[in-house]
Amino acid sequence: MTAEIVTSKIDKKVLFSTLWLFVLLNIIFRDIHELITAAFVREILTGVINGTRITDNLLLLSAFLVEIPIAMVVLSRILSRRVNRWANIFASVLTIAAVLSALPGDLDDRFFAIVELATLAAIIRLAWKWRGLKAQSGDQSRNSASATPQSADLSTQPR
Repeated sequence: MTAEIVTSKIDKKVLFSTLWLFVLLNIIFRDIHELITAAFVREILTGVINGTRITDNLLLLSAFLVEIPIAMVVLSRILSRRVNRWANIFASVLTIAAVLSALPGDLDDRFFAIVELATLAAIIRLAWKWRGLKAQSGDQSRNSASATPQSADLSTQPR
């Protein structure tokens, strides 16, 4: 069973919300995962992490960037299809930029970054290919036109 067949059977709003939750959990766990190393704790105490001075402005920027996936968990469920589609693409691009701007040096952080980037790429692809009801009904009418007369008769009977 291909991924497209599986994803076509899932409500797109639920799928996007779930994928954003997956991205968010990876971001959170990557940060929590760092806290168990003594070297990272020492860096936090100095106020300089990976050579970058941690300021209030930097923390505010980080809060804004992490708020994007948090908001998309909810927005993916409540926005209309057209707005949802573009919001998912735009939010994914911003989140990809945030992940790439802070590429980690150690292997476990790189692993989490690769998972995040792959999931964000999947969100962009799914959003880009998400068609509206008119396009889907057009596909169904083409499929039913190519069906045998016998199956077409069955489809017009009430269920």
